Amino acid sequence: MARPSRLIPLTFAVSALIACGAVPVVSALPLPTVTEFPVQLVTVDTPTREHKALLQTLGLDLTEHAGHDYVEVVLHRAADAEALRAAGLTHTVRIPDLTRREAENNRTNATFAAANATTALPSGRNAYRTLAEFNADMAALAADHPTLVKEITLNRRSLDGREVKGVEIGRNVTGAEDGRPVFAMLGVHHAREWPSGEHAMEFAVDLASGYGTDARITALLDQARVVVVPVVNVDGFHLSRTDGALIDLREADGGGTASILGTPGNAYKRKNCRVVDGQDTPDGTCAAFSATSPGGFGIGTDLNRNYGGFWGGPGASDLGADPTYRGAGPFSEPETENIRELVSSRQVTTLITNHTFSNLVLRPNGVAPDTIGQDGLPVGNAPDEEGMKALGARMTAQNGYSNQHGWELYDTTGTTEDWSYNATGGYGYTFEIGPDEFHPPFPKVIDEYLGAGAYAGKGNREAYLIALENAVDRATHSVVTGKAPAGATLRLRKTFATPTWSSSVSDTLDTTMVVGPTGRYTWHVNPSTRPVVQSRQIRTLAGEPTKTETTTGTTAPLSSTDTEFVVDRPASVMEVKLDWATPDDFDLEVYRKAADGTLTLVGSSGNLPGEKERVLLQDPAQATYVLRVLNYAAVSPTWTITASLFDATTSATSGLVEAWTLTCERAGRVLQTIPVVVERGQQVKADLRTCATAWAKG
Repeated sequence: MARPSRLIPLTFAVSALIACGAVPVVSALPLPTVTEFPVQLVTVDTPTREHKALLQTLGLDLTEHAGHDYVEVVLHRAADAEALRAAGLTHTVRIPDLTRREAENNRTNATFAAANATTALPSGRNAYRTLAEFNADMAALAADHPTLVKEITLNRRSLDGREVKGVEIGRNVTGAEDGRPVFAMLGVHHAREWPSGEHAMEFAVDLASGYGTDARITALLDQARVVVVPVVNVDGFHLSRTDGALIDLREADGGGTASILGTPGNAYKRKNCRVVDGQDTPDGTCAAFSATSPGGFGIGTDLNRNYGGFWGGPGASDLGADPTYRGAGPFSEPETENIRELVSSRQVTTLITNHTFSNLVLRPNGVAPDTIGQDGLPVGNAPDEEGMKALGARMTAQNGYSNQHGWELYDTTGTTEDWSYNATGGYGYTFEIGPDEFHPPFPKVIDEYLGAGAYAGKGNREAYLIALENAVDRATHSVVTGKAPAGATLRLRKTFATPTWSSSVSDTLDTTMVVGPTGRYTWHVNPSTRPVVQSRQIRTLAGEPTKTETTTGTTAPLSSTDTEFVVDRPASVMEVKLDWATPDDFDLEVYRKAADGTLTLVGSSGNLPGEKERVLLQDPAQATYVLRVLNYAAVSPTWTITASLFDATTSATSGLVEAWTLTCERAGRVLQTIPVVVERGQQVKADLRTCATAWAKG
């Protein structure tokens, strides 16, 4: 079926206010509309990448739970279900009423907490934290471990005026930066993903309580600093956590089925509290604005599409009402700017950003390797694909998750690790925690952290420790060593243009360390050359096909015609192109035919009317393929189909070599400046004799 026109799922009440220049008035906002449609979690059938791409155009609330032939989606209203039907996408309902599910989970959580004063978690927690409890726990952790844990406040308040808190953990953490590598752990970019904050916070408690008693943790914190920000999206999480807790089951009179007290509200909110691009609203008004959209999912910017790396490309919407709205520009939101500044001011050699749900460990890049990027060439695999894949495999061996590229879920751009990895070179991953839902009953959070069943005693705790070991491993980052005056400040700095999908954004990495009393220093840093400008492997099709067949036929309206094409030799790519006289509209499906005649859909194309159809299959199996032409809305029934096989060559793009700028400073005065070029796994010595001479002169 041809692609429908882009659907806009809701209209903001605030739009009219802004259009007329009025300041938004909260009391003037309409109350939420009560409908009979229950919020649902459904599994949408997506047997091909084309189906996934079509699904991403519908403005629906996609989850991070997906496989090669499905994506799970939250339907907030009847119009969402109709959008799937109109697009020809089939689905099954997995959780028929998320509001009732929330009420059931709340009852389960209350029963569990009442029966378990403490749990096996490092903190002993028996229930989900509120935002206030996260902040209190971080403050208490710093107070209880004053030389090991330091409370930090990120530079920018949220749109609702809240501070964003974190902790830094390491031996002598209140002392000057001493050149140790940094491991960063983030949680709750998406408001409804509560376990992502719990796991980040529990890991912080784990490290603090284990120092001095656990030899492995002690050694790691002697070698590294760990920065943990459990809740990046403080506004959205506060709304989701507060509204979710209000939903309860009431016992019906006469012993009937229990009824629900409360509405979903913002329990399943995804984004932050941006109401109008470029404008702030009075603190505390986000809840009222969110009430004007189903589940609060229409209000805000998707923070995990707002980072600078590849911002504005596939998998990120330019419509404010869409769940994956990318924002007005890269880093337009205070929350993403917070993380940008945090990472840019430290040598973060490994980063994990936690989400829910799908039991995945995702690595860069977020778009498929054959996607054409800004430079007109395929994006290709990340230069460090081999190393990041190997670390991913070690981590997923502890939790049973799938180890895969981000794009194998579906295409995304503007994500946290796509920016952090490509801008800094530090390995970056997304953990999609849990198999079933955004915030399951709390006992499942415990199981995912500590491991259960075959993974008992392992789980995400062990995976995180392996990631921390990677952060201190010299083979996976770089080292600068030498001698400099004791007390001198060394600074590594680099300013560059980070490519977005169609332009670029300026980034600056600026990190420092203080030379110790011996005058000898060892600085663990990321490579000087960023991955995004390094050489990458790309696949180029041969100019002429090794086999090609062209067939012309006719298909009556609302019917289909099949032809066959045999792949009888090894080939890198099979290309099928369908042509006809515009402005008519045909669609194309490609099936692999088994020996018993069974057909398996392996590719499809359903473009907008007037756009010609094309299907590409990578490394097609030798078999018979059925090419199906569907007359969706064509008056003239004649078409031409061409199937071809191509060989491909693998080549490397030309890359750049970049340098850090290293300065040796005294009280802000630069005494020496030199370039430093250092590769991953390499150690170089910086000659700072000029600084030493100038220092001696005073």
